[in-house]
Amino acid sequence: MPAAVPSTPRSVVRIGGASGFWGDSSVGARQLVDSGQIDYLVFDYLAETTMAVLAAARLRKPEMGYATDFVDVAMRDVLADCVVRGIKVVSNAGGIHPEACAAALRALAAELGVPARIAVVLGDDVSAQLPALCAAGTTDMFTGEPLPAKLLSASAYLGAQGVRQALAAGADVVVTGRCVDSAVTLGPLMHEFGWADDDWDRLAGGSLAGHIIECGCQATGGLHTDWQAIPDWAHIGYPIVECAADGSFSVTKPAGTGGRMLRAAVAEQMLYEIGDPAAYLLPDVACDFRDVVITQQDDDHVHVTGARGRPPTDSYKVSATAQDGWRCAGSLVIVGLDAAAKAQRTGEAILERTRELFAARGWADYSATHIELLGVESLYGPRARTGAAREVMLRLVVDHASRPALELFAREVAPAGTSWAPGTTGPGAGRPSVSPLIKPSAFLLAKSEVPVSVVTEGEARPVPWPATFVSIAAAPTKAPPEVDLRSATHEVPLIALAWARSGDKGDLSNIGLVARRPEWLPWIWAGVTPEAVKAWFAHLVRGEVERFHLPGIHGLNLLLHGALAGGGPRSPRMDPLGKGMGQMLLELPIRVPADIANAD
Repeated sequence: MPAAVPSTPRSVVRIGGASGFWGDSSVGARQLVDSGQIDYLVFDYLAETTMAVLAAARLRKPEMGYATDFVDVAMRDVLADCVVRGIKVVSNAGGIHPEACAAALRALAAELGVPARIAVVLGDDVSAQLPALCAAGTTDMFTGEPLPAKLLSASAYLGAQGVRQALAAGADVVVTGRCVDSAVTLGPLMHEFGWADDDWDRLAGGSLAGHIIECGCQATGGLHTDWQAIPDWAHIGYPIVECAADGSFSVTKPAGTGGRMLRAAVAEQMLYEIGDPAAYLLPDVACDFRDVVITQQDDDHVHVTGARGRPPTDSYKVSATAQDGWRCAGSLVIVGLDAAAKAQRTGEAILERTRELFAARGWADYSATHIELLGVESLYGPRARTGAAREVMLRLVVDHASRPALELFAREVAPAGTSWAPGTTGPGAGRPSVSPLIKPSAFLLAKSEVPVSVVTEGEARPVPWPATFVSIAAAPTKAPPEVDLRSATHEVPLIALAWARSGDKGDLSNIGLVARRPEWLPWIWAGVTPEAVKAWFAHLVRGEVERFHLPGIHGLNLLLHGALAGGGPRSPRMDPLGKGMGQMLLELPIRVPADIANAD
C-alpha cells in the first residue's frame, strides 16, 4: 500500500548523501546542511566489513554495536540546524544495535534542547532464529558450508518500507539497523511521492538514486579514473540527488565545493558492486540498469533516467558474523640493497621462531599465515615491474585459535630490528594488536519470517509487507556488434579506451568499465573477454569470471569469483576489498585499428 503523501507534495525531492561508510569525513553533513540545497540528509555506514567490526565491538561492550560517529560527531554538529530548517535525517547507523543508537540520539537531543522526533526501524536482527536455522541445515549462500554453530550477529538486509512508515508518522530522524544501502534514499522518495509498492520502475529509479550517493564523494569525482581532472580534493562536494516523481533524477553537489560533476564518474558509480546489472536484487524491487542513460546536463548536473524494475524475491539476504579465532598483523620496513629478499627472509624467520615457541608450549600451529611485501607490486604477481626495490614494507598476517599464541607472535616482531636484516626499521607504532577474527556468512530467509516494526516515542507499530509477488526473469541482453580483429593493427592499454571502478561483494570482485566513446565499446568487448580477464588475474582469481553488457551507458560489468582470498575481514591481503583491481585491469592491452589508437 502507498504511504501517506505529504500535504504539500514536492515536484522535486533533494537528498544529500553525507556518508559513504563508517569512517567517512566529518565535513559532509555540515557541508550539505549549509548548502540550502537539500530536503533530506542521509547516511550510509554499513559495509559487510563494518558489520563484522560492530559485532566485535558489541562482543567487548554489550551497549555498543552502532556507528557512534553518527551521534557523537555528525548529529552533535547538525541536529539542531536540521530541525530548524526542516531537513529530515535517515541513517542506518544503528548497525547491530539500533535501539542503543536511537537512545544515544535521544539523549543528545535532550542535552542540546532540540525537540527532535526520533524513530527506529527494528526487525533486521534475526539472531533468535539461528538455532532453528542451523538445525534445519541452512547453509551459506555462497560457499554452501553449514552456518557456524555460534554466530555473533545475524542481520537481514531490510528495504525502505520501515523508513517510509517512520517518515509518515512524522519522524525527524529515522535510525535503522541493517538495510540495503539505497533504502535510506528510497524510503524518503516513497514517502514524498506516494509511490505504490508495485511502481517497479519508479522504485528502481529511486534505488539507483540511492546507489549513486551511498558512497559519498564517489559520485562527485572521488575515485574517478581520470583523477587528475578532479579539482580541489580537500573541499570535494558531497552528492545531492534531485529526484522527480517518475524516478529520474539529477546528481549535483553543493555550490562552490571541489570535485566535478561528470557523466563518466556517475556511470562508474552506477557499476560499483552491482553484479548482474539486469538483476540487482533489492528487498523492494529487482532492478535492471542495463538501459539506464546518463547524460551531462551542464557543468553542475548529471541526469540519470531509464532504470527499470521487476517484482522482488520473497526472501531477505541475511548477513551473519561469527568469531573464528584471532588475527594479528605485524609490519616492518626494510631499507637498502636487496630489500625484498631481506623482508621475505625476515617474515619466514619470524614464523619459524614462533612456531618453535608454540610447539615448546604444546600449542597448535597457525591456522593461516600470509607474507606480503609492499613496494614490490606483490598484488601484480607475474607482471610486477619494480626491479630492485630499496625500501619495502613487510606485512605479516597470522591467524590462530588462541589469543595467547598471537600475543606471543606480537612480541616477536620487533626483535627483528636488531637481530637479522640490516636496514630494518618501522613506523614506531609499538607491538601489533590481537583482534577477533570475524568470519562473515550469508544466507536467505523468507520475508514472512522477519517481522519489521517502527518505534516512535515508545510506540511500536508493525510494518506490513506487501503481498508476495511472482518474480519475473529479465530478458537477455544482446552483445555489442562484432568487430573485424584483422583490422586491429595497434595495441593500447585499456585505460586509453575506458573508465573503470572496482569493489567487492564478499569474495567476489566487481569491475565496471565504461567506454570513453560509444563506438569503442565493441573493441573493448572483443578484448576484455572472461578468458582474458581470468588470465590477467590468474594469480589472484580462483573462480570463474562473468561478463555483462550495459548498452545504455556503453559499458560492461565483470564479476570475478573467488578473487579476494575470502574477502572483507577474512582476507589477509592489503587490498581485501578489490579496490585496486580495476586499476590493474586498465593496463590490459587491447588490439584496435589505427584510427582508434591515434585518437586524441
